[in-house]
Amino acid sequence: MEEKNTTMGTTETMEDYKEALEASYRRIRPGDIVTGTVIDVNDQDVTIDFNYYAPGRIPVTELSDDPTYHVLENVAVGDTLTATVVKTDDGAGNMLLSCKDAAEELAWDKLQEAQKTKKVYHVKVAGAVNGGCVAYVEGVRGFIPASKLALEYVEEPADYLNKELDVQVISVDEGAKRVVLSAKELLLAKVMEEKNKKINKYTVGTVMEGTVEQLKDYGAFVNIGDGITGLVHISQISDRRLKHPSQVLKEGDKVKVKIIKIENNKISLSIREAAELTSREVEEEGPAEYEDNGAAATGLGALLKEFKLN
Repeated sequence: MEEKNTTMGTTETMEDYKEALEASYRRIRPGDIVTGTVIDVNDQDVTIDFNYYAPGRIPVTELSDDPTYHVLENVAVGDTLTATVVKTDDGAGNMLLSCKDAAEELAWDKLQEAQKTKKVYHVKVAGAVNGGCVAYVEGVRGFIPASKLALEYVEEPADYLNKELDVQVISVDEGAKRVVLSAKELLLAKVMEEKNKKINKYTVGTVMEGTVEQLKDYGAFVNIGDGITGLVHISQISDRRLKHPSQVLKEGDKVKVKIIKIENNKISLSIREAAELTSREVEEEGPAEYEDNGAAATGLGALLKEFKLN
Protein backbone atom coordinates (compact mmCIF):
# COMPACT_ATOMS: atom_id res chain seq x y z
CA MET A 1 0.00 0.00 0.00
CA GLU A 2 1.27 3.45 -0.81
CA GLU A 3 1.68 5.96 1.97
CA LYS A 4 0.98 9.56 1.08
CA ASN A 5 2.00 12.74 2.87
CA THR A 6 0.35 15.91 1.64
CA THR A 7 2.07 18.25 4.09
CA MET A 8 3.15 21.49 2.43
CA GLY A 9 1.40 20.37 -0.76
CA THR A 10 3.82 17.50 -1.57
CA THR A 11 3.00 13.89 -2.20
CA GLU A 12 5.50 11.18 -1.13
CA THR A 13 5.35 7.50 -1.98
CA MET A 14 7.28 4.40 -0.99
CA GLU A 15 9.44 4.91 -4.09
CA ASP A 16 10.83 8.09 -2.52
CA TYR A 17 12.20 6.01 0.33
CA LYS A 18 13.53 3.17 -1.80
CA GLU A 19 17.21 3.88 -1.24
CA ALA A 20 16.74 4.45 2.48
CA LEU A 21 14.74 1.25 2.80
CA GLU A 22 17.30 -0.78 0.90
CA ALA A 23 20.06 0.64 3.09
CA SER A 24 18.14 -0.34 6.23
CA TYR A 25 17.93 -3.96 5.02
CA ARG A 26 21.57 -4.22 3.93
CA ARG A 27 23.77 -6.41 6.06
CA ILE A 28 27.34 -5.18 6.03
CA ARG A 29 30.00 -7.22 7.78
CA PRO A 30 33.74 -6.81 8.38
CA GLY A 31 35.62 -7.78 5.23
CA ASP A 32 32.96 -6.47 2.84
CA ILE A 33 34.10 -4.03 0.16
CA VAL A 34 32.05 -0.86 -0.23
CA THR A 35 32.22 2.14 -2.56
CA GLY A 36 31.08 5.61 -1.63
CA THR A 37 31.39 9.34 -2.18
CA VAL A 38 33.70 11.50 -0.07
CA ILE A 39 31.68 13.98 2.03
CA ASP A 40 34.46 15.24 4.31
CA VAL A 41 38.26 15.38 4.28
CA ASN A 42 40.74 16.50 6.93
CA ASP A 43 44.28 15.63 7.91
CA GLN A 44 43.07 12.92 10.27
CA ASP A 45 40.50 10.98 8.27
CA VAL A 46 38.10 10.84 5.33
CA THR A 47 34.35 10.34 5.60
CA ILE A 48 32.35 8.67 2.84
CA ASP A 49 28.67 8.16 2.19
CA PHE A 50 27.88 4.75 0.68
CA ASN A 51 24.08 4.74 1.01
CA TYR A 52 24.04 3.07 4.40
CA TYR A 53 22.45 4.15 7.66
CA ALA A 54 25.94 5.03 8.96
CA PRO A 55 28.75 6.86 7.14
CA GLY A 56 32.18 5.31 6.69
CA ARG A 57 35.33 6.70 8.28
CA ILE A 58 38.78 6.04 6.83
CA PRO A 59 41.78 7.05 8.98
CA VAL A 60 44.63 8.58 6.96
CA THR A 61 46.82 5.64 7.98
CA GLU A 62 44.40 3.37 6.10
CA LEU A 63 44.40 5.31 2.85
CA SER A 64 47.72 4.25 1.32
CA ASP A 65 51.11 2.69 2.05
CA ASP A 66 52.75 5.12 -0.35
CA PRO A 67 54.99 7.41 1.77
CA THR A 68 54.50 10.25 -0.75
CA TYR A 69 50.71 10.11 -0.36
CA HIS A 70 49.11 13.19 1.26
CA VAL A 71 45.41 13.07 2.04
CA LEU A 72 44.68 16.77 1.44
CA GLU A 73 46.44 16.63 -1.95
CA ASN A 74 45.06 13.31 -3.12
CA VAL A 75 41.46 13.28 -1.85
CA ALA A 76 38.69 15.83 -2.35
CA VAL A 77 34.98 16.03 -1.51
CA GLY A 78 33.05 14.34 -4.29
CA ASP A 79 35.72 11.73 -5.02
CA THR A 80 34.72 8.07 -5.14
CA LEU A 81 36.62 5.66 -2.89
CA THR A 82 36.49 1.91 -2.45
CA ALA A 83 37.29 0.50 0.97
CA THR A 84 37.08 -2.64 3.09
CA VAL A 85 34.94 -2.70 6.24
CA VAL A 86 37.18 -3.16 9.29
CA LYS A 87 34.54 -2.59 11.99
CA THR A 88 30.82 -1.93 11.73
CA ASP A 89 31.07 0.61 14.56
CA ASP A 90 34.11 2.67 15.45
CA GLY A 91 32.55 3.76 18.75
CA ALA A 92 31.22 7.00 17.31
CA GLY A 93 28.51 5.54 15.09
CA ASN A 94 30.64 5.29 11.95
CA MET A 95 31.80 2.31 9.94
CA LEU A 96 35.58 1.93 10.23
CA LEU A 97 37.00 1.40 6.74
CA SER A 98 40.37 0.77 5.09
CA CYS A 99 41.29 1.73 1.55
CA LYS A 100 44.60 -0.12 1.87
CA ASP A 101 42.93 -3.47 2.48
CA ALA A 102 40.52 -2.98 -0.42
CA ALA A 103 43.29 -1.71 -2.68
CA GLU A 104 45.43 -4.75 -1.98
CA GLU A 105 42.54 -7.09 -2.63
CA LEU A 106 41.55 -5.38 -5.88
CA ALA A 107 44.97 -4.19 -7.01
CA TRP A 108 46.34 -7.47 -8.29
CA ASP A 109 43.60 -7.85 -10.89
CA LYS A 110 44.18 -4.24 -11.94
CA LEU A 111 47.95 -4.77 -12.16
CA GLN A 112 47.59 -7.93 -14.23
CA GLU A 113 45.25 -6.09 -16.57
CA ALA A 114 47.67 -3.14 -16.70
CA GLN A 115 50.45 -5.50 -17.75
CA LYS A 116 48.33 -6.84 -20.61
CA THR A 117 47.19 -3.42 -21.82
CA LYS A 118 50.59 -1.76 -21.22
CA LYS A 119 48.94 0.92 -19.11
CA VAL A 120 51.19 3.88 -18.27
CA TYR A 121 51.48 4.99 -14.64
CA HIS A 122 52.97 8.33 -13.63
CA VAL A 123 54.83 7.67 -10.36
CA LYS A 124 57.17 9.35 -7.93
CA VAL A 125 60.17 7.33 -6.83
CA ALA A 126 59.62 6.67 -3.13
CA GLY A 127 62.82 4.87 -2.27
CA ALA A 128 66.15 3.53 -3.48
CA VAL A 129 67.18 -0.04 -2.67
CA ASN A 130 69.89 -2.43 -3.72
CA GLY A 131 69.67 -2.80 -7.49
CA GLY A 132 66.94 -0.28 -8.19
CA CYS A 133 64.14 1.93 -6.90
CA VAL A 134 60.69 1.64 -5.34
CA ALA A 135 57.46 3.27 -6.53
CA TYR A 136 53.79 2.61 -5.79
CA VAL A 137 51.10 1.69 -8.34
CA GLU A 138 47.51 0.91 -7.39
CA GLY A 139 48.69 1.25 -3.78
CA VAL A 140 51.12 -1.65 -4.20
CA ARG A 141 54.89 -1.43 -3.79
CA GLY A 142 56.61 -1.86 -7.13
CA PHE A 143 60.29 -2.43 -7.90
CA ILE A 144 62.08 -0.67 -10.78
CA PRO A 145 65.40 -2.41 -11.57
CA ALA A 146 68.41 -0.17 -12.19
CA SER A 147 68.46 -1.48 -15.77
CA LYS A 148 64.88 -0.25 -16.29
CA LEU A 149 65.14 3.27 -14.83
CA ALA A 150 66.61 4.84 -17.96
CA LEU A 151 67.87 3.96 -21.44
CA GLU A 152 71.22 2.99 -19.92
CA TYR A 153 71.96 1.09 -16.71
CA VAL A 154 71.79 3.42 -13.69
CA GLU A 155 74.77 2.96 -11.40
CA GLU A 156 73.34 5.09 -8.58
CA PRO A 157 69.58 4.44 -8.13
CA ALA A 158 69.60 6.88 -5.19
CA ASP A 159 69.96 9.70 -7.74
CA TYR A 160 66.37 8.97 -8.81
CA LEU A 161 64.86 9.42 -5.33
CA ASN A 162 61.74 11.68 -5.54
CA LYS A 163 61.97 11.88 -9.33
CA GLU A 164 58.76 11.44 -11.33
CA LEU A 165 58.69 8.76 -14.00
CA ASP A 166 56.28 7.18 -16.45
CA VAL A 167 56.37 3.42 -15.99
CA GLN A 168 54.66 0.24 -17.14
CA VAL A 169 54.05 -3.03 -15.33
CA ILE A 170 56.29 -5.75 -16.79
CA SER A 171 55.84 -8.48 -14.16
CA VAL A 172 53.16 -9.35 -11.58
CA ASP A 173 53.44 -12.15 -9.03
CA GLU A 174 50.44 -12.02 -6.70
CA GLY A 175 51.58 -15.05 -4.71
CA ALA A 176 54.93 -13.45 -3.88
CA LYS A 177 53.37 -9.97 -3.68
CA ARG A 178 55.87 -8.65 -6.21
CA VAL A 179 55.43 -6.11 -8.98
CA VAL A 180 58.19 -5.12 -11.37
CA LEU A 181 57.99 -1.80 -13.22
CA SER A 182 59.95 -0.28 -16.09
CA ALA A 183 60.49 3.19 -17.47
CA LYS A 184 62.90 2.02 -20.19
CA GLU A 185 60.34 0.74 -22.71
CA LEU A 186 58.49 4.06 -22.71
CA LEU A 187 61.75 5.99 -23.10
CA LEU A 188 62.76 3.76 -26.01
CA ALA A 189 59.38 4.30 -27.64
CA LYS A 190 59.82 8.06 -27.31
CA VAL A 191 63.29 7.93 -28.85
CA MET A 192 61.98 5.83 -31.74
CA GLU A 193 59.10 8.24 -32.28
CA GLU A 194 61.51 11.17 -32.52
CA LYS A 195 63.80 9.18 -34.81
CA ASN A 196 60.89 8.28 -37.07
CA LYS A 197 59.92 11.94 -37.39
CA LYS A 198 63.46 12.77 -38.48
CA ILE A 199 63.71 9.84 -40.90
CA ASN A 200 60.39 10.79 -42.51
CA LYS A 201 62.02 14.05 -43.63
CA TYR A 202 64.42 12.16 -45.91
CA THR A 203 63.63 10.83 -49.37
CA VAL A 204 65.18 8.08 -51.48
CA GLY A 205 67.59 9.48 -54.06
CA THR A 206 68.89 12.35 -51.92
CA VAL A 207 72.67 12.83 -51.98
CA MET A 208 74.39 14.37 -48.98
CA GLU A 209 77.62 14.44 -47.04
CA GLY A 210 78.09 12.25 -43.98
CA THR A 211 80.72 11.14 -41.51
CA VAL A 212 81.90 7.56 -41.15
CA GLU A 213 81.16 6.57 -37.55
CA GLN A 214 81.90 2.88 -37.44
CA LEU A 215 83.30 0.14 -39.66
CA LYS A 216 82.00 -3.42 -39.60
CA ASP A 217 82.80 -6.49 -41.68
CA TYR A 218 79.54 -5.99 -43.57
CA GLY A 219 79.77 -2.24 -44.16
CA ALA A 220 80.08 1.26 -42.72
CA PHE A 221 77.75 3.28 -40.55
CA VAL A 222 77.59 6.89 -41.69
CA ASN A 223 76.11 9.79 -39.70
CA ILE A 224 74.12 12.00 -42.04
CA GLY A 225 73.20 14.57 -39.39
CA ASP A 226 70.46 15.23 -36.85
CA GLY A 227 71.42 12.09 -34.96
CA ILE A 228 70.54 9.81 -37.89
CA THR A 229 72.91 7.07 -38.97
CA GLY A 230 72.57 4.93 -42.08
CA LEU A 231 74.33 1.78 -43.25
CA VAL A 232 76.48 1.62 -46.35
CA HIS A 233 76.67 -2.08 -47.16
CA ILE A 234 80.14 -3.21 -48.22
CA SER A 235 78.80 -3.81 -51.73
CA GLN A 236 77.76 -0.13 -51.91
CA ILE A 237 81.13 1.34 -50.94
CA SER A 238 83.05 0.85 -54.18
CA ASP A 239 82.91 -0.67 -57.65
CA ARG A 240 85.80 -2.85 -56.57
CA ARG A 241 85.16 -5.98 -54.53
CA LEU A 242 86.31 -5.30 -50.97
CA LYS A 243 87.23 -7.73 -48.23
CA HIS A 244 86.70 -5.09 -45.56
CA PRO A 245 85.52 -1.43 -45.59
CA SER A 246 88.80 -0.38 -43.96
CA GLN A 247 90.52 -0.91 -47.32
CA VAL A 248 89.12 2.44 -48.49
CA LEU A 249 87.52 4.06 -45.42
CA LYS A 250 88.39 5.01 -41.88
CA GLU A 251 86.31 6.37 -39.03
CA GLY A 252 85.95 10.15 -39.25
CA ASP A 253 86.09 10.28 -43.06
CA LYS A 254 83.71 12.72 -44.78
CA VAL A 255 81.91 10.97 -47.61
CA LYS A 256 79.17 11.65 -50.13
CA VAL A 257 76.30 9.21 -49.81
CA LYS A 258 73.04 8.59 -51.59
CA ILE A 259 69.89 7.34 -49.84
CA ILE A 260 68.87 4.17 -51.69
CA LYS A 261 66.26 2.73 -49.32
CA ILE A 262 64.19 3.70 -46.28
CA GLU A 263 62.53 0.73 -44.65
CA ASN A 264 61.48 -0.20 -41.10
CA ASN A 265 62.87 3.11 -39.85
CA LYS A 266 66.31 2.26 -41.23
CA ILE A 267 68.21 4.11 -43.92
CA SER A 268 70.38 2.35 -46.48
CA LEU A 269 73.08 4.43 -48.14
CA SER A 270 75.42 4.10 -51.08
CA ILE A 271 78.81 5.77 -51.54
CA ARG A 272 79.23 4.05 -54.90
CA GLU A 273 75.99 5.46 -56.36
CA ALA A 274 76.75 8.93 -55.01
CA ALA A 275 80.17 8.81 -56.75
CA GLU A 276 78.62 7.57 -59.99
CA LEU A 277 76.09 10.40 -59.91
CA THR A 278 78.85 12.95 -59.35
CA SER A 279 80.89 11.40 -62.15
CA ARG A 280 77.97 11.78 -64.58
CA GLU A 281 77.55 15.41 -63.55
CA VAL A 282 81.22 16.05 -64.33
CA GLU A 283 80.85 14.46 -67.76
CA GLU A 284 77.72 16.50 -68.53
CA GLU A 285 79.20 19.83 -67.37
CA GLY A 286 82.65 19.22 -68.85
CA PRO A 287 85.99 19.06 -67.04
CA ALA A 288 87.00 22.66 -67.90
CA GLU A 289 84.15 24.16 -65.89
CA TYR A 290 85.09 22.06 -62.86
CA GLU A 291 88.77 23.00 -63.21
CA ASP A 292 87.75 26.66 -63.02
CA ASN A 293 86.32 26.00 -59.58
CA GLY A 294 89.78 25.72 -58.06
CA ALA A 295 89.91 23.98 -54.71
CA ALA A 296 86.41 22.59 -55.10
CA ALA A 297 87.40 20.88 -58.33
CA THR A 298 90.57 19.49 -56.75
CA GLY A 299 88.57 18.01 -53.90
CA LEU A 300 86.04 16.50 -56.31
CA GLY A 301 88.78 15.03 -58.44
CA ALA A 302 90.32 13.39 -55.41
CA LEU A 303 86.95 11.99 -54.43
CA LEU A 304 86.41 10.53 -57.87
CA LYS A 305 89.84 8.96 -57.88
CA GLU A 306 89.17 7.44 -54.49
CA PHE A 307 85.93 5.82 -55.56
CA LYS A 308 87.16 4.73 -59.00
CA LEU A 309 90.16 3.19 -57.23
CA ASN A 310 92.31 3.35 -60.31
